[in-house]
Amino acid sequence: MPPYFQDLIDIEWCGQVQSPTHSKRFKIKYYGEIFDDYQLICATDSAPELIYAVDTESKEEILLFDGVQHGCDPMFCDEFIPEQLMHRPVIHQFIDQDQQDVFEVIIKVYHNIDYDEEVESLSNTAGEIELISGKIISADQLKADGFEFIKINVMNSPGHEYSIFERELA
Repeated sequence: MPPYFQDLIDIEWCGQVQSPTHSKRFKIKYYGEIFDDYQLICATDSAPELIYAVDTESKEEILLFDGVQHGCDPMFCDEFIPEQLMHRPVIHQFIDQDQQDVFEVIIKVYHNIDYDEEVESLSNTAGEIELISGKIISADQLKADGFEFIKINVMNSPGHEYSIFERELA
């Protein structure tokens, strides 16, 4: 078992990204900027982050994080104007401290809200939940996307693991 799956706590979920073609090697492209002190992807003054893993073989893009739709605050508190959402070009490619650009991707999310209790108060009569954006989602989608903290790590070919994104979302 890889070390990043050991010692998980009850409120933590961890997974390694794998494409539909079973590839585990990705390039990372994103909208945002790099916070130089920690080499982390972060939002710009204009809009929230948008991070994709791109399969090195098939070139398929897998959404890892969207600061507009993932997490408690974006789902229920943060409001965005259309201009913020339309102007988030995913043009940057992540390169780590070793100058590597192909990685295995490990995601950890932390859930500390008991959505089983919250769903009833948040749901309409059809059992759907309306987000601050007006989007309607299911209770299962709320449980999957309504996390409070996310961390994205990458492991490069030499075996060095780096955090590339961390964000508290509640």
